[in-house]
Order: sequence, then structure tokens, then C-alpha cells
Amino acid sequence: MRTLGICLFLFLFFIISIPLYLVETIIGKFSPYRKVTSSQAIVVWALNCMLFISGTRKTIIGLENVPKDQAVLYAANHRSYFDIIVGYTSVPNLTGFVAKKEMKKVPFISVWMKYLNCLFLDRDNIKEGLKMVLEGIELIKKGYSLWIAPEGTRNTEKELLTFKEGSLKIAEKSGCPIIPVTLNNTDAQFERQFPWVKKAHIIIEFGKPIYPNELEKEQRKFLGSHVQSIIQNTYNKNQSLI
Repeated sequence: MRTLGICLFLFLFFIISIPLYLVETIIGKFSPYRKVTSSQAIVVWALNCMLFISGTRKTIIGLENVPKDQAVLYAANHRSYFDIIVGYTSVPNLTGFVAKKEMKKVPFISVWMKYLNCLFLDRDNIKEGLKMVLEGIELIKKGYSLWIAPEGTRNTEKELLTFKEGSLKIAEKSGCPIIPVTLNNTDAQFERQFPWVKKAHIIIEFGKPIYPNELEKEQRKFLGSHVQSIIQNTYNKNQSLI
């Protein structure tokens, strides 16, 4: 029933999105910032509806660690399609996220993603990857935060996949802080009993900000490993809270 409920909600949201696209386009003509703000409010409302339908119980830890006066790069482990739903309804600032390029071809969803300053990564094209990093740096400078999953793909094992060092270049080059985000049990909602959605208790913890230019030389050299270690330790700790 939860799976059917989410499918029905997405269908209804698709219908109401058609006039909303027009409204957001008009808003964007006068103020791109207000367009992002209103688009995020709409999407967060829709995602919260999905969490309600799916029976999600969410515990948020460490939200006070997110700076309120600057953009950040959220670096999170990746366990489920529900990661973005949980994360996006928890962040306190305007945030886009980095997604695989295939998402750009998904009708309806990709339009909202573009409105939210999401970036699309071609993992097989180094030149396009560099271009994405430069776009991310510009967004950070404009005050928009970004969410990225350095593992590169979903992983439901207890041990995190190796973080791709290049995934954190946006923070290194822009000087923004990295917020380690640890997600526990998101895969219990969908992936463990695919294709059915099941209620679950999810833990999301926002770690203390990491400023790359303040780290020791060895930590800066292997920044991905440093952030991965922090998230892995937090993940292990929070397993007992589920």
C-alpha cells in the first residue's frame, strides 16, 4: 500500500507541477534567487509527503553544525534512493545536489532538479567532470550549498566504498566547509525489499564542518579518505540507535 500511495502521489504531483513550472519560470525572470527558494519549498513539501506516506521516522543529529552564514558542501554516504529525500528535507539552506547524468533525461523530475541548481555528472568524461566542478564552485560562491555522494554509487554494505578524491574538489577550490553527513538505515525503506516501500527509522547526522585549508598536509592530500573515516565512524556509532 505504501508503494502504491507514493506512486499515486507522484502522479498527482506531476499534474500540479505543470502549472507550477510556468509560475517558477515567471518568478525566475524577476529573481533567480526567489525561484530557487520557492522551488525548494515546493520540492521539500512534496518529499515530506513521500516520507509521511512511506512511514518514515527520522532522527536528525547535529544540525547545529551546519553554518548558517555560508554555503557548504554536504558529503554523504549513499545507501538508497531515499537518501536525497531524507537529506533534502533536513538541510537548513538552499541546496542543489550532484546526480549522475542519466537523471537529466528523466522527465518531470529533471525539471525540478534544474530549478534547484542540481548538477549532472558524467563519470566517464573527465572534461565534463571538470566542467561540473567549475559550475559547483560558482554556485558555492553565489551562496548555494551542494550535496554530493563521494562513494559514487549506492552501497548497502556496512563498510563504505572508497570516496573518490576528486569529488571534494568543489570545497577545496571554493574554500567552503565540508559537512560530513551520515545516513543509517535508508535502505530499509526500499532496497532491502525492492520494489516495495516499507516504514523505517532513519538516522541522519550532520558532522562538524571540515575546512580543507585548515587540515594537515597529509589530510588535505587524502581528503576523501579523511571524510570517509569520519562518516564510517559515525555510521558505526549510530547503528545502535536504529
